[in-house]
Amino acid sequence: MENRFKTAILALLLMASGIAHAHDAKKLSGFKAPESVVVDKQGRVFVSEIGEFNKDGDGQISVVSSSGKVKVFAKGMNDPKGLAFIGEHLYVADKDRILKVAPNGKWTVFVEKTAFPTPPLFLNDLEPDLQGNLYVSESGDIEKKGGAAGAIYKINPAGKVTTLINHQQNPRIMAPNGLLMDDTGDMLIFVDFATGILYRLDIPNQHLIQLAEGFGGGDGLVLAANNSIYISDFLNGKIYSLSIEDEVKLVKEGFQSAADIGITPDGKTLLVPDMKAGTVTWVHLH
Repeated sequence: MENRFKTAILALLLMASGIAHAHDAKKLSGFKAPESVVVDKQGRVFVSEIGEFNKDGDGQISVVSSSGKVKVFAKGMNDPKGLAFIGEHLYVADKDRILKVAPNGKWTVFVEKTAFPTPPLFLNDLEPDLQGNLYVSESGDIEKKGGAAGAIYKINPAGKVTTLINHQQNPRIMAPNGLLMDDTGDMLIFVDFATGILYRLDIPNQHLIQLAEGFGGGDGLVLAANNSIYISDFLNGKIYSLSIEDEVKLVKEGFQSAADIGITPDGKTLLVPDMKAGTVTWVHLH
């Protein structure tokens, strides 16, 4: 889904925002600290459940069928957060490592903690590009607003990790969270959890450009069919939109903790995991 829309909107430099009405289609409850949502080509919804923070082995991925039935897809993880599909495999940012999950739910460690240039503290969002690379945000010490550990890494198909940008290279990199890559692999949009600022990173020249601010605890990013980017504010339980009209609009509020949002294959419905409430909410866009 996403790639059909990415080139057009991101080529416009993503200097803005705005979108109109939204309403809920349904809400599912009973999840254990749901953090991230991703939808596969068949429309199945995958939800990462952290369980108890910093308790290894109690994390899992659940899958919601098109009929709304929920079942465990993969288990035995630590603190699973960001999710991304490359082909039939689901990749998971699991605390301080990256996992690769086969279609049958069996997982292996794709990137060990020791493979990172600096031992990660809080691997967060995942985003693929069309070349099969993965990008992962390192939010660092969340309680200390990321700080010196904040970084974004690139992982090639063989599992080799390189630093895309970090706090040492640019002090504005505090606690990067949600990621959104364009079709070319040259432009990465991300929101910083510590500052609530949305940035564009032009990868070839390392230019970092501020696009918008005011997103509180900025968490998830998705691009919709209406050419708007949607941003979740974890700390304030809100969803915002950003479009080419250079205007930020509040789309929906009232969540306890709006985490890493997903979007349906047609780009018309947001999926909002609320970590504290233990729910996933479908929000239709118009």
